[in-house]
Amino acid sequence: MSTKANLRVFRGDANGGKLEAYEVETYPGMVVLDAIHEIQAKQEPTLAVRWNCKAGRCGSCSAEINGKPRLMCMTRMSHLAEDEPVTVTPMRAFPVLKDLVCDVGFNFAMAKKIPPFKPRPRESDGTHRMLQEDIDRIQEFRKCIECFLCQDVCHVLRDHKKAEFAGPRFLIHLATLDMHPLDTLDRRDMVKDDFKVGLCNITKCCSEVCPEGIHITDNGIIPLKERVVDDHYDPVAWLMRMVRDGPAKAKAVSPVLDATLATTVAATPVAKRGQGE
Repeated sequence: MSTKANLRVFRGDANGGKLEAYEVETYPGMVVLDAIHEIQAKQEPTLAVRWNCKAGRCGSCSAEINGKPRLMCMTRMSHLAEDEPVTVTPMRAFPVLKDLVCDVGFNFAMAKKIPPFKPRPRESDGTHRMLQEDIDRIQEFRKCIECFLCQDVCHVLRDHKKAEFAGPRFLIHLATLDMHPLDTLDRRDMVKDDFKVGLCNITKCCSEVCPEGIHITDNGIIPLKERVVDDHYDPVAWLMRMVRDGPAKAKAVSPVLDATLATTVAATPVAKRGQGE
């Protein structure tokens, strides 16, 4: 037996908007993205939403559901309160393009600033050898689907608009490169000065919203911060590393970017999005 659900969906653009009320029939297994598609198909064909796989793999359908950053395709209607409207709004940390679609270009511009993986030469027999524990350490980070929910919930990006701060997703990427046993570039100066790892105060909100369950803070950002501190503020650790590991890695240099790749986070004010109405 089907029941009806009430949704309040943001409609608008960068100039402002409001929450519109809709009613849809639910069915077993229905997710929020299904409800949005029902609205598109039967009530509001101009409603804009970004999606692709509907299987929690592409990270396209990120939004805020009842104020919490989530994937719409992985949020079941049956898990939400039946006696309250379901509020669906765009990610608050990024500018709105239309309705539930945000401009996440900041993230792609930030990715281009990170020097890519540069492996050491192969062994004499043509292979690369790594310890299993080194592989296991970074394997978790490779589950990232780049939904940017961690970026959305990060208060440094959301509230303080720190355009120079990489954000959790890219600190994890930097940690992956720094912990990779084959990589030959030292990006720690960049992590400290260019990507501002010191602005992260490890509240773990990014880990809480990650749909892949990545321990972003505990396994990635905190070890990365520790490595940066060891490099810049602990002479004993620096000396031990030189004795144990030999010559330092080559210092990484940020790629030369096109001038159009501006890394600003000019989010639309919350009041204009109809949130909290």
